[in-house]
Amino acid sequence: MQYTGETKFEKQLIAQLSSGESPWTYRDDLKTEAMLWDNFFAKLAQNNVSVLDDVPLTEQEKAQIKNQLNFVNYYEAAKWLAGENGIAKVQVQREDVSLGTIRLSVIWRDNIAGGTSSYEIVNQVERPKISPADQDRRLDVTLLINGLPMIQIELKNRQHPFMDAFRQIVKYDREEKFRGIYASLQMFVASNITETRYIAAAKENKLNDQFLTKWVDKDNQPVIDLFAFADQVLTIPRAHQMVMQYSIIDDAKKALILLRPYQIHAIEAIQTASKHQQSGYVWHTTGSGKTLTSYKVARNLLQIPSIQKTIFVVDRRDLDQQTTSSFLSYAANDIVDIDETDNTQQLVTRLSADDRRVVVTTIQKINTMMRKIEEGKYRREASKIKQLHVAFVVDECHRAITPLAQKNISRFFVNSLWYGFTGTPIFVENKRRQVGDLAQTTQQQYGLRLHEYTVKEAIHDKAVLGFRIDYKNTLITDMPEEDIPDEVYESEDHMLAVLDAIINQSRGQLGFQNGVGKTYAAILTVKSIAMAQKYYDLIKRVKKGETSITISERVKQVLPDFPKVTITYSVTENNEDSTLNQDKMKLAIDDYNQNFGTHYTISDLRAFNSDVNDRLARKKDKYLFREEQLDLVIVVNRLLTGFDAPCLSTIFIDRKPMQPQDLIQAFSRTNRIFDAPKKYGQIITFQTPHLFKDAVDNALRLYSNGGENDVLAPEWPEERANFDEKLANLQTHISDEPGLGIDLANASTELLKKFAKAYQEFDKYFASIQVYSEYNQEQVFEETGLNQELIERYTGTYQNVIDEIRRRREDGDDGEEPIDVMYELESVHVDDINYEYIISLIQAFIPQSDGESKELSAKDIETVDSYIANLSKTNSGLAQIIANLWLEIQMDPESYRGKSIANILDQMIESVIDNEVRKLAKKWYMGYDQLLYLVKHYRKGSDKQLGESELSSSQRYKEYKTEVAEALNPLKYKIQIKKDYTKLIEEVIEPLRGRR
Repeated sequence: MQYTGETKFEKQLIAQLSSGESPWTYRDDLKTEAMLWDNFFAKLAQNNVSVLDDVPLTEQEKAQIKNQLNFVNYYEAAKWLAGENGIAKVQVQREDVSLGTIRLSVIWRDNIAGGTSSYEIVNQVERPKISPADQDRRLDVTLLINGLPMIQIELKNRQHPFMDAFRQIVKYDREEKFRGIYASLQMFVASNITETRYIAAAKENKLNDQFLTKWVDKDNQPVIDLFAFADQVLTIPRAHQMVMQYSIIDDAKKALILLRPYQIHAIEAIQTASKHQQSGYVWHTTGSGKTLTSYKVARNLLQIPSIQKTIFVVDRRDLDQQTTSSFLSYAANDIVDIDETDNTQQLVTRLSADDRRVVVTTIQKINTMMRKIEEGKYRREASKIKQLHVAFVVDECHRAITPLAQKNISRFFVNSLWYGFTGTPIFVENKRRQVGDLAQTTQQQYGLRLHEYTVKEAIHDKAVLGFRIDYKNTLITDMPEEDIPDEVYESEDHMLAVLDAIINQSRGQLGFQNGVGKTYAAILTVKSIAMAQKYYDLIKRVKKGETSITISERVKQVLPDFPKVTITYSVTENNEDSTLNQDKMKLAIDDYNQNFGTHYTISDLRAFNSDVNDRLARKKDKYLFREEQLDLVIVVNRLLTGFDAPCLSTIFIDRKPMQPQDLIQAFSRTNRIFDAPKKYGQIITFQTPHLFKDAVDNALRLYSNGGENDVLAPEWPEERANFDEKLANLQTHISDEPGLGIDLANASTELLKKFAKAYQEFDKYFASIQVYSEYNQEQVFEETGLNQELIERYTGTYQNVIDEIRRRREDGDDGEEPIDVMYELESVHVDDINYEYIISLIQAFIPQSDGESKELSAKDIETVDSYIANLSKTNSGLAQIIANLWLEIQMDPESYRGKSIANILDQMIESVIDNEVRKLAKKWYMGYDQLLYLVKHYRKGSDKQLGESELSSSQRYKEYKTEVAEALNPLKYKIQIKKDYTKLIEEVIEPLRGRR
């Protein structure tokens, strides 16, 4: 069947959802917000007859409820929906004070398709504009549960990419179309009928298209057609489960998370197994969100009446690291206890209590409890605990518990089920050595595999990235690799070669092209603590210029302080050398304190390690700035399992190949999705390249489920050939002659789209080849005839073509060929020269107090001029300030003798900022000091700013209304002030202070 218009798709979708066994009810009569509120209050009254006691809600009482449900963001809506024991309620102070305060139940998490839950569809609901600059809109399809909008579906026809539907959602949120009754939304769906994705509701500045998720079935086969997707995801009860049971509130990130389909299938597989009293394990590749899945499994198992407690078992080291922080964040709005104490009594109390809760603890604390009970302690609780019907959920199930420990616990808890999660199961091929009758494989230890989602599927679904492996060799020898003695790889010559590769030859892998503050982090893993210490000391010598290798100017131009390094290990890992290890660690901690302004000591090692983890992972806003970032952490085994850092792109391995499961675990630190330029997880090895490749091939055979070729990035020759092919295709659409281009006025829309697609393909492969260590720009330009001027002309032509396609689309001429007009260029990078590097060049031009100035070379002067010219394209305000100062210095350097150019520039920048703040305060008749406070404490993306209420109090609206012709009304006045100061901060002040 051919579909040509969005209206036809819309009708078909509604018809499908409003038929079948558990149909939605189509409400064609609800087309405005007022109608939706009336419908909601009717549902509310039906579900609260006894509480209302025949006294209907008054308009004033309804206004109270509306105010409670007009959430400031979707995270707050999700917190409310979590409710009290799974029931979301509103509180009403009755207008008749004799009736007191009542609480009305709105939505039940677990009452699915029951008497208190209603399911309705509305479409084309009117959303009038709030600002004069916006437009009136109509929303495509909305799914209501108990009268509240829960899922918003936006559609485009097949001539548009599904991303256009997603961008429409982003635009609607920016225009505040999802306010009022729509503030309760939890899920967005974007589709062009052939491609469909879903994403958790978030404010427009937090909606990251990289987290758009496609549905897969239980066998990991994609379900992307709109109507197939609707059949599997938007029917009842699945839609209710998606927003009420398969969502997680992340308290740390202040965000709502919707589970991915493979996570949901695993949860349901475990629920089915538990109903049949069967244990088992889940194989979900590392990086696919196992901790999140296992948390939700532990939580949802309590819905099964036969299970009294769920015990989530983690490794002791995880309680020191990320698992606890993740669990605390997830559990803040849930019925989950995190057992962080060393108090066994507390564990006994929680297990013997009658409530049905999840307890998170370590195997060590369980063993201590069992030992004390066997010694005769806790006699009153012992029998009850032993007889508990308990489900153990084990994250990283081979690290957290040994087969022997599990066997002992199962003997103690006679009614126990076990569910293990692992990204690297132990198979017969890599089984443990035999010890009596203890389990040697994952299946022997936990039972049958209940669900799998391998790295092959994860890469295909874009849940994680593929790997690019570079096997480097620092030796020239005919000796078989297995015969090379360890001493060769412990020599300083080898170590310097490794550091030269890390520091000077990994700019592409570490994202230098992204600019300051946007480069990636890395890990160097070595065989021993002693080698880690040697590397740390050697890097310090390299940075001081005391070795045969130096840090290249190309590196310094981008990051003058690169690499910022630390080391982390347990000081008790090697008792024989524990004193030396402690002394070395003290020195490393001192360096760290000096670099980052911290105050750790060897007695604070746990806190130091936690800070290293946070700084390397960069998940907190403070680590988005260069001065707070680590580039490299040297480890033996720490951080190679369980550590989640999406900004980490590369692991450098200077040791012999590990076991298959350990290799995949280590590799998987690198392949988290982060930003568009991060294409692969980068693995660079430095020992025995052939043996390493054999070990990697074996590991991938085990863990990619027959998808080895899907897991690895193409080799350099293949990717280079792909680039050459895309370049040749692009050049068939445009002449290389400078005066010739594309005749925009006379070219057909199809011709313009073909050129645009050809350019986009060229751009993707040009960006891709630049992350390979073999990439050499001069060589590529020489072999292809490319040059920077030609690339800029192609790019300029492309941008003109896209503008013309957009214009024709608005005129109704969209052609047949779909094209992504919002495609973001990947190979066009920010300038490679760092702000601090330029300042250092200008500073050298200034005479010092005790001598002459340095004579800048023509090349240095050209570098400064070129930097300013390029900066003016992306940050014109900062470029103008630097240009003015640079001109004055060249005209009269003597007047700047002995002065700090960095300080002068800071003063000039702050002067400009102060002037802009004063102008805005004057324009809107509000307090300068209050506005300046808000500007200084502004947090991008936050719904509530520090100083916002003080700024509001300082606004002199009466004076404004008297003095300004055509003054805005009070509401629009406040809205416009917020828009203006947000624009000032984000478009003027932040670029100036960001120094880019």
